[in-house]
Amino acid sequence: MLGGIEFGRIFETFERCAFRLETLSVYDVEEERAEYEAFLAGEPMLPEWADNPWVRSMTDRGKSVSRVHVLRSPLTDYLRYELSAYPGNVTAGETIGIIDLAEQAVAGLPDHDFWLFDDAEVYRMNYTEGGKFVGAEKLAPERLAEYQKYRNIAQEHAVPFSEYWDQRS
Repeated sequence: MLGGIEFGRIFETFERCAFRLETLSVYDVEEERAEYEAFLAGEPMLPEWADNPWVRSMTDRGKSVSRVHVLRSPLTDYLRYELSAYPGNVTAGETIGIIDLAEQAVAGLPDHDFWLFDDAEVYRMNYTEGGKFVGAEKLAPERLAEYQKYRNIAQEHAVPFSEYWDQRS
């Protein structure tokens, strides 16, 4: 199981593409706490919300970054916060899709987050019940096809983020 720092190094070394499936309605991220509280208070967000530098650090090098977030309306406060940041990720080059289970049923997806890198390595993300990151577990190569299938199902059913967000604004 990789901790945050070790797992973070993968984003510097993958070569072509990174895909994430997100499934939680709340993530407890220490580094986001002050920003999240500011969001809830209606305060303006930091400039990087307009163009996410972390995403840009990958896409500027020609790498593809994408995700599908599986959620259920109505949105939690945390999801409103997270989705409010997505336009800056999209500006930086990330492709984001949403599957809202209140609007469509999608079978065949796992109930946990994962990252798939270069179609060659898959990491299951482990969180506490409250959404605090525990670690990333590299799965055996024989599981790769299973997670590629999950990615394909998610991408096939996802609504483009901008379309989803425009319907809520």
